[in-house]
Amino acid sequence: MAGSHYLAFDLGAESGRAVIGTLNNGRLILDEKHRFPNPTGRINGHLHWNLLQQWEELKTGLRKAAGGPESKITLSGIGVDTWGVDYGLLSLDGQVIGNPYHYRDTRTQGVMDATFKRVSRQDIFEVTGIQFMPINTLYQVVAQHESKDWALSAAKKFLFVGDIFNYLFTGIAKSEFSIASTSQMYDMRKKAWATGLLEKLGFPVAILPEVVPSGTVLGPLLKTVAAECGLSQTPLVIAPGLHDTASAVAGVPAEGNDWCYISSGTWSLMGVEIDEPLINDKTLKYNYTNEGGVGGKTRFPKNIMGMWLIQECRRHFRTEGYDHTYAELTQMGERAKGFGALIDPDYTPFYTPGELPVKIEEFCKQTKQQRPATRGDFVRTCLDSLALTYRRTLENLEDMLGRRLG
Repeated sequence: MAGSHYLAFDLGAESGRAVIGTLNNGRLILDEKHRFPNPTGRINGHLHWNLLQQWEELKTGLRKAAGGPESKITLSGIGVDTWGVDYGLLSLDGQVIGNPYHYRDTRTQGVMDATFKRVSRQDIFEVTGIQFMPINTLYQVVAQHESKDWALSAAKKFLFVGDIFNYLFTGIAKSEFSIASTSQMYDMRKKAWATGLLEKLGFPVAILPEVVPSGTVLGPLLKTVAAECGLSQTPLVIAPGLHDTASAVAGVPAEGNDWCYISSGTWSLMGVEIDEPLINDKTLKYNYTNEGGVGGKTRFPKNIMGMWLIQECRRHFRTEGYDHTYAELTQMGERAKGFGALIDPDYTPFYTPGELPVKIEEFCKQTKQQRPATRGDFVRTCLDSLALTYRRTLENLEDMLGRRLG
């Protein structure tokens, strides 16, 4: 029996890949066709995603998946997942306005506290159930509105980055449930945009897209894109769990309610999957999040800084002339003394790029700890601190859920 072929694009904050999944007699076979760094750049002092280069990388993956005119592979469907919170805007004639801002851009500094003066932290959480982080879409759009950016007032449609790729594939401008829920602009109880909250903050709610469930077939691939990439057919474009963690959790081979997950990339997300949002004083106190999952489920995790710490150490070491692989950094950390120093992975200065080891030294100075002395010490400090954060996250989960996990 011939298999059905699906092309999955998985874009994280550091890199992306294109993988063909073949379903054959109940067996799934994966074949990676393309891998690429996720491009960023600075324009006028602001950090942006390089949308054009991202789009070219997706088309390259599509070309490699098509395999040329002699290929016997016929794609049945295409799906994309991406990181959350970041967005772009469409003009009245359907063009993407500029490059989306990167969530680590400094434009949101101080915006979260300023927002609480207009709408209380309690009220925002009561509606959205989302963990408070300065990178959230809510504070990005408040920053854009307060700066009187013309693009927001001139836009016809608001789309998350993953939605933009689906739009470029199909011409259809809709948002998928899991990616919309990461924004802190979505009412998780009502399963609708939190328009009342957004209107109080001056957001033009008319530009918000329709939100569709995970697994929605958006439509066929545009013929122009298919022809450019060498496809003789136009496969269907499907919106999976568009937030990468939603798709990852859907693939966890676990049953029952005594398990939790850690999805570890640039960010670590650690949590459980539940049927309904858990929004109360305790979840607000612990600052956990209620995000959409596949099948209408609620993902209830904590967002933790994750491997960004190691990525930033690696980048800094390169500036000093030491170009280590991740495997080498892991080995160096393993040889270093354990628990020599500990940091809070979610310490606010760690959010922004650059000089992470210097920031770690400053944290150690403030907390009266001995500073890491070697590159291995810095790596070990990051990994030990993450491990302890995972343990605390698990304990808090058990407290909120009232049951043991694992």
